[in-house]
Amino acid sequence: MTSSTGAAAEGRAGTAAGDRAGAAAGARGSAAPTVFVLVPEIHTGAWVWDELAVRLRESGAGVWAVELSGTGAADGDAGSTFVAGSTRTADAAATTPVDLETHIADVLAAVDALTPPGDGDAAGPDQYLVLVGHGYGIHPALGAADRRPGRVARIVHLDTGSPQDGDPPLALGADQTLRERLTGPHLPPPAAGDLQRWGSLDGVPADALALLTSRAVPQPTATLTQPLRLTGAAAGVPSTGVLCTANGTSIALVELLVGMGDPRVLPLVDRRVRFFELATGHWPMLSRPAELAAVLLEAAEGGGQRLTPRAEGAAAPPGTFPLDVAERPRERHGRVDLHLPEDEQPVPAVVFVHGGPVPADGRPTPRDSSTFLGYARYAASLGAVGVTLDHRLHDLSGFERAAEDVAAAVDLVRGHPRVDADRVALWFLSGGGVLSAEWLAAPPKWLRCVALTYPVLAPLPNWGLAADRFRPAEALRGAGSLPVVLTRVGQELPEIAATVEEFLTAAKECAADVEVVDVPDARHGFETLDHTDGTRAALRRAMTSVLRRLEPHGGSGER
Repeated sequence: MTSSTGAAAEGRAGTAAGDRAGAAAGARGSAAPTVFVLVPEIHTGAWVWDELAVRLRESGAGVWAVELSGTGAADGDAGSTFVAGSTRTADAAATTPVDLETHIADVLAAVDALTPPGDGDAAGPDQYLVLVGHGYGIHPALGAADRRPGRVARIVHLDTGSPQDGDPPLALGADQTLRERLTGPHLPPPAAGDLQRWGSLDGVPADALALLTSRAVPQPTATLTQPLRLTGAAAGVPSTGVLCTANGTSIALVELLVGMGDPRVLPLVDRRVRFFELATGHWPMLSRPAELAAVLLEAAEGGGQRLTPRAEGAAAPPGTFPLDVAERPRERHGRVDLHLPEDEQPVPAVVFVHGGPVPADGRPTPRDSSTFLGYARYAASLGAVGVTLDHRLHDLSGFERAAEDVAAAVDLVRGHPRVDADRVALWFLSGGGVLSAEWLAAPPKWLRCVALTYPVLAPLPNWGLAADRFRPAEALRGAGSLPVVLTRVGQELPEIAATVEEFLTAAKECAADVEVVDVPDARHGFETLDHTDGTRAALRRAMTSVLRRLEPHGGSGER
């Protein structure tokens, strides 16, 4: 078999050899054989790991796939399946509901069986144990590591997030219809046409797709609703993220969030955290088993790419805006701020809509950030009311709440005495772009323009949004003559750039009025990252175009 370093490099994008040079050699500090404990995604069982297990065992590693309680009998490779659920007594199985703590106990049983304690609670010298959690499986994996931190050498997050203490698995799940379907003790398995709700099926062969449907099992509801409880004991255990790019996540995207100061991802710059990418969908054990095996083997050796800390990647001073704009009088009405121009007569308004998800307790909130203060003050300096709001897109289940907040903000703005209610523009940035769909689909007469800046214009696969309500490319066919001003950055992330191209293709097909402002050298979030002549010119041009459409008769000349 090809060495793990070489094979892994063949199967993922964006991980330069120089980033990993020397990372594996001596990084783990143990000569004990590696044992992988594999914890599956919702509705699946140990069988889903079978082909991967063969590849790992061929390399000399040990493999144990955990069969979680309440999800059916063990049906994986008998040589590598740990039927942890069988440790429950018959009375307990009959009288105690299966919940997240049950699944944590299942993983703990595997950890305890594979790593008998040596001195204290530390693992004995015979095993180097790596926990791998896929999707939902990261929750019981983290719970087990938190209770046995001395016995776990590394935690691998396989195409999944990083849940925190108090987070129920439901909050991290990709399928945003889950809450509506949790009506009984078990969540029924998905039908064949619903598998994509749990992420991209890119690369999965037809026979494996058939297995995902035919062997899917009900999921105990309490495993999804019970909060994960973590003490922080495993905070020092090294971790690895394996990101599946066809599912909408990449190292570049995570680094972008780090560069923009997102507090949720700043801990990921820790030297004990490494990342890999696989150019496939959410099920790499079925679509790319050989490449996933190589990545896991290299991860066990301490390989992978570190994230670039903010101080090394930011090109602009923190807390600044590319244009020098003066502060304007501001009125605060609940979630909404109005930055007022000098003219006290009713004037047009521009409502700026942020992206997300944004943590509910994050500070500053979007409307108090340098980006949105800059936009609103700039609009006010040119004679319009600049409006910002903090909508409730705090996690992937929050798009409908955010849409309601935007609509409520618009109603408030149009009723304000300083605003001409018949001349309003909506300006969506980043992930807020999908919220433009319903305004494009049936624009009211008072909506004179929609602006989009480095927008996400279709839900990414791992967002779990199946509703057409948030698909601007489809909605554009109902926009009629509504002008759209789209600022496109040349250094956009590929997964986001694809949604912009889809939108522009739809615009061409329906002859929509779309003006594109190109900024070739700019990145997503350029107001924070790139203060250049190019970004300043783009801001001026986009604002001029929007305000021209807000003139009493639509305006056709430069301001």
